[in-house]
Amino acid sequence: MIDDFAKEYLHSDLREIRKAMLWKLDGLCEYDIRRPLTSTGTNLLGLVKHLSLWEARYFGEVFGRPFPELLPRWDDTAERGADLWATEHETREEITDRYRRVWEHSDATITALTIDSPGHVPWWPRPNVKLFNILVHVLTETSRHAGHADILREQLDGSTGTTAEYATDQRDAALWDAHGATIERAAKAAAEKDQHLTSP
Repeated sequence: MIDDFAKEYLHSDLREIRKAMLWKLDGLCEYDIRRPLTSTGTNLLGLVKHLSLWEARYFGEVFGRPFPELLPRWDDTAERGADLWATEHETREEITDRYRRVWEHSDATITALTIDSPGHVPWWPRPNVKLFNILVHVLTETSRHAGHADILREQLDGSTGTTAEYATDQRDAALWDAHGATIERAAKAAAEKDQHLTSP
């Protein structure tokens, strides 16, 4: 009984956070979803591409249920990092549609297996796993990247939240500037206090 509850609880959260990832692309132009927004090149469409490929692996080959479409090999060093950005030849629709197909494949795996079903992750140091491990891992990774996406989207247009119905109201720039100034003053005061405490 508790196993079914745990599986459904994790699966439900995964379904919600996947939708949040795609919602982060809504209303943005091609350039904004693709351009690097950090020094390491993190970008919104790349995060979706990355999640689609890894979820396909985790709920596919790990349980002997490979995703039916061709994926780059996980151990191909020439492809390392290519899953984190989209080329000019890859369309938004190709990447987001594949992510939705991955969801369907993953959902079928999760539904078909019990939470203690064994799997094998060859790229992990302890490769023998259960469905429970993979559900927690994929939910954690997807949530982590949804947090990245939230910050990237906020940088672009100030939008935050996990779904349209819970989006943060757009406040005027003066209000945000005042809020940031309050935080900046607190940070400087704490730094000065720390400097006085650590000075000889």
